[in-house]
Amino acid sequence: MYRALIIDDEAAICRMLTYALSRKGIDALCVPNGVEGIKKFNEEHFDIVVTDVCMPGMNGNSVAQFIRNSQKSDTPIIGISGTEWLLDKNQFDAVFQKPSSIHTLIDAVQVFRSKKAA
Repeated sequence: MYRALIIDDEAAICRMLTYALSRKGIDALCVPNGVEGIKKFNEEHFDIVVTDVCMPGMNGNSVAQFIRNSQKSDTPIIGISGTEWLLDKNQFDAVFQKPSSIHTLIDAVQVFRSKKAA
């Protein structure tokens, strides 16, 4: 099964993305901050990471940098942020500004899923 790790400090976004991805047959786990995200990323296998950028503590840019420097550096990372100018776009495979259509984000995850299946 295709697995997604969602890292976002907004509970409503976590619920929405987890629900929407599960409807597409994707097993999604959401954690509320970058530190927990890195912990889960190290402990489990995820096919894609979707992370908010502006979070207290470890932000999404730091999460992306950690992943890019890990043994699983080829994991696709989607960055989402209401402050898009703070994104280090070189670390992300795709970026979306909040608010953005949930369908656009889900479609992007599906594209990465299709690439892995090919």
